[in-house]
Amino acid sequence: MNRILVPIDFSECSAYALEVAATLAKDSGASILLLHMLGLSEAILTKNEAQEFMEAKYYMMLAKKRFAEFLDKDYLKGLKVTEMVQNYKIFEELNKVALEQKADLIVMGSHGTGGLGKFFVGSNTEKVVRTSNVPVLVIKERIPDFKVDKVVFACDFRIEGVPAYHKALQMFGPWNAQVHLVYINLPHVHFKSTDEIAQEKDSFLRVAHHGDVPSHIHVKHRNDYSTEEGLYNYAEECGADLIAIPTHGRRGLSHFFQGSIGEDLANRARLPVMTFKI
Repeated sequence: MNRILVPIDFSECSAYALEVAATLAKDSGASILLLHMLGLSEAILTKNEAQEFMEAKYYMMLAKKRFAEFLDKDYLKGLKVTEMVQNYKIFEELNKVALEQKADLIVMGSHGTGGLGKFFVGSNTEKVVRTSNVPVLVIKERIPDFKVDKVVFACDFRIEGVPAYHKALQMFGPWNAQVHLVYINLPHVHFKSTDEIAQEKDSFLRVAHHGDVPSHIHVKHRNDYSTEEGLYNYAEECGADLIAIPTHGRRGLSHFFQGSIGEDLANRARLPVMTFKI
């Protein structure tokens, strides 16, 4: 990993993301690119040229001052950190920045307090995940010493998901993490028998690993009432540090996120989530 992109709004949540990015950068030797999106309104940008220049200059100076305060952190010492301020107003534009800057990972904070449904859908985080060709790591709370020993990777055993799975394994490799490849079997439209799951699992593994599954890969299936609930319950049971999810880009996350989850589960849904585009 060479470069990590961290979008910030100077909030507590973006500070959480920055701290995790710093840990990853120290472990991998990567640099950090901080992006602040000004989001100036059309009212400002349609003024005469002199007024537009002065107001834009003011907001840029204000952002730089806030950068100085925001970056005064011990955990950033010794790291290469670059600041970038753009007048982006929609989070979909992050993908363009990530590709132009050759970022290997986007790390961002989320204000969401619900489960995966509330965690993504309708939020800026969800917009980034939908459009990003680069893996996205979403942080919901402070993790002073980010370490991943065990990952739950959501899988439906479809062959089209193999490239995203390979990308995830490449990302997890330096961590020497156990990877739990988990299929959630639902009791309604998508219900499958044990034999059906076994057949699809075997086909997926033959393509993904040519039949030779590494010892750190554990393949599981679980019955539950929703994919979100099943993933979180399994992650809690096995003591996972991270949930990884393949996504279908602009087709959204509906393939994995169907139905809603209870308030109790929402309160426990604090694990980091990483997404990989199929």
